[in-house]
Amino acid sequence: MIPDLGKYAVEVLTAYGVSIALLVLIVGLSVQRSRKVRAQLADVEARRDAAR
Repeated sequence: MIPDLGKYAVEVLTAYGVSIALLVLIVGLSVQRSRKVRAQLADVEARRDAAR
């Protein structure tokens, strides 16, 4: 069910592909950063609790 894009099909599909790839990259980097920050926070909290 691909619409007829005429002579611009390659450009439009390339733009869609690049956009989807960038969105996947941004989400992946966000998840990775979230895990890193969560681990750092847990470390800080563990050190705080150990100091008490």
